[in-house]
Amino acid sequence: MKVDGQHYRTLRAEPAANRVHIIDQTLLPHAFEMRALDSPEAVAEAIVSMRVRGAPLIGVTAAFGVALAMNRDASDACLLETRDRLRATRPTAVNLAWALERMMQALAPLPVPRRAAAAWDLAQAIADEDAAINEAIGRNGLALLEAEHFLKKRPINVLTHCNAGWIVTVDWGTALAPLYMAHDRGIPVHVWVDETRPRNQGLLTAWELAGHGVPHTLVADNAGGHLMQQGLVDLCIVGADRVTRRGDVCNKIGTYLKALAAHDNGVPFYAAVPTPTIDWEIDDAIEGIPIEERSGDEVRIVRGLDASGRPASVTIARASTKVVNPAFDVTPAKYVTGIVTEKGVHPATEAGLAAARPAS
Repeated sequence: MKVDGQHYRTLRAEPAANRVHIIDQTLLPHAFEMRALDSPEAVAEAIVSMRVRGAPLIGVTAAFGVALAMNRDASDACLLETRDRLRATRPTAVNLAWALERMMQALAPLPVPRRAAAAWDLAQAIADEDAAINEAIGRNGLALLEAEHFLKKRPINVLTHCNAGWIVTVDWGTALAPLYMAHDRGIPVHVWVDETRPRNQGLLTAWELAGHGVPHTLVADNAGGHLMQQGLVDLCIVGADRVTRRGDVCNKIGTYLKALAAHDNGVPFYAAVPTPTIDWEIDDAIEGIPIEERSGDEVRIVRGLDASGRPASVTIARASTKVVNPAFDVTPAKYVTGIVTEKGVHPATEAGLAAARPAS
């Protein structure tokens, strides 16, 4: 995708210099800066601090973290230590474990001298695959928007939650990819953008959509149900950090409430995900998916720009105020109309998702 007319991927590897360049997403939408990571420790910090965020991009970045480690020490001990360190950074997104296990399976059987080069090659392959997968998700989701526009003969209003655009993947994005393609195809779309407290990732969605020229409106998180009652939402599309084989969707906190409102108002509700985001092992999403609990300061402190345009933080609650800050929630499959993957649009059932399951 483009920023100020220049094409970017969210991640660019430089093996000869032993570094990986990322977009520092903690500075968005107020500043756009690239940041170099030169060690697995730097990669771990970037994931924990959410300089890198979004399930697909976390997985890809972790793969390059393994490559950086292999440049320094390609021993079995370092390989295992790096996997465990990176896997512990964000427990909810399944792509992280998937990418790390893929790296382990490829590298562990190799002689030590061959591991570093192989690690860089495989990490880059995973990155390129991610971009291709998300482009395919965009095409499959586009068909839903085309059908809706054909039926209603007017601009299509889509509500999304959190940020599932190109900056949470290597390119294109998941939930936003169909919207970019629809806009480019000339299908009139308008996006209701949830602010997505407490980290306000909706501001990143608005920044992305503005860069691509897609009409959008920022709304408070609790406005979605009202908009649906008023007939102002035609469908909801969100991303996900993990989807179970039965179609339960784990996504940013607040997604469940949007799905309930959509169900009550007859609004179709879709999750757009790459197939590596589907966890084929979990039966009970509520019991089986670990929900990350983040710092209470994310709720107590609001960050933005002051009147002079400088970065500023404002405390809105006392340090003594107890805060619970779960980063994700689970939407049961019965409230999900379909799962959009690179392989198609699937009913949110175990039988429906079977077509997306990789060959064993």
